Amino acid sequence: MDVLKPKTIAVLAALAFLIAGAVYLIGQGGGNPDGAPAGSAAAALDAAARGEVANFTPKPAPVPVPDFSFEGASGEKLDLGHFRGKLVLLNLWATWCGPCREEMPELDRLQAELGSDRFEVVAISVDREGEALARDFLEKVGARSLGFYIDPTARANFTLGAFGLPTTLLISPQGEEIGRMVGPAPWASEDAKAFIEEALRLYAPSPNS
Repeated sequence: MDVLKPKTIAVLAALAFLIAGAVYLIGQGGGNPDGAPAGSAAAALDAAARGEVANFTPKPAPVPVPDFSFEGASGEKLDLGHFRGKLVLLNLWATWCGPCREEMPELDRLQAELGSDRFEVVAISVDREGEALARDFLEKVGARSLGFYIDPTARANFTLGAFGLPTTLLISPQGEEIGRMVGPAPWASEDAKAFIEEALRLYAPSPNS
């Protein structure tokens, strides 16, 4: 059996550290989206991304989201087309991700307070060990408002370019990515709720408004 040299072990350990820390190294600081004209929806959303959600980075303009599939609560195959017509906060998480575990109750509260026919939090577990682990965790933290979604293949990470967890994408009612945040956030905070309300105003206005 081959034995790894100390130098090789050190390199692998450094890579593992960088990957594990990607959640904190990517996307820090929102900043103005490059190329977004003043007065655009992207500029307005960027201005709303402050305080607890300041690390959210809007796209200069919405971009198509690559096709990918995942499973629902009954094992049914789903894709983002299932949520077309809604503003979607798409969160990729796993039970082995410490920041994800802290974030789940926050996302559950956000869904409980703002979930509607215009907005939904779609939290997709990428746990490879199956749904029992994810279901058990959500039950333990009392997450009762979130729907159950899982991608045990974890292909969504690569398809969406999400190389750190948690990663959260804001998806327009037309199925396009508006922007994303890499890393956790207190999504039930007043800053986060104000941000979602502004996103709804900009991208999914009420028919009565």
